[in-house]
Amino acid sequence: MLDAALDAAARRLARAGLRADAITLGGLAVGLAAIPFLALEWYAAALAAILVNRLADGLDGAVARQTGPTDLGGYLDIVGDYLFYAAVPFGFALARPANALAAAFLIFAFMGTGASFLAYAILAAKRGIVTAHQGSKAFFYLGGLTEGTETIAAFVAFCLFPDAFAALAYGFGALCWVTTLSRMAAAGRSFGD
Repeated sequence: MLDAALDAAARRLARAGLRADAITLGGLAVGLAAIPFLALEWYAAALAAILVNRLADGLDGAVARQTGPTDLGGYLDIVGDYLFYAAVPFGFALARPANALAAAFLIFAFMGTGASFLAYAILAAKRGIVTAHQGSKAFFYLGGLTEGTETIAAFVAFCLFPDAFAALAYGFGALCWVTTLSRMAAAGRSFGD
């Protein structure tokens, strides 16, 4: 739904000479600022940092499509995503020690989604399997129940309802495990002997 607006902004940014990698790294820096904001329980500031990070995550790919994607850009994008995804629950754990177990569970679940996503992409590349289902990407994109939009929604809910963080984190973490298991099943179908 946002592609047209992102593409229009990307054309202007690319003409101005802004590189996709700079957007990725700048967005990561802003996203990581959510950690101290959350630790201080400045939830509005944290929410702003989260939303700016996700906007940058959409813009970097759109700029890369204008200027030509690079392997380094794809690498920086996915590394930045997963560092950011871990940063938000970490910030909630710093805010209130009572959140630490739920935050650890969510980070554990993110490890499952990240590993299942990246391992599938590696094997798909090895076998020459490609898809454009989610648009042009640096590597094979295997979807799941909990993807970017759902993660943003969860992070927004965490900031709007910080007292419910633990319950929300356990619930979203459980959904992430559904994604991980579904990706493992897809890998079994695609790569099994």
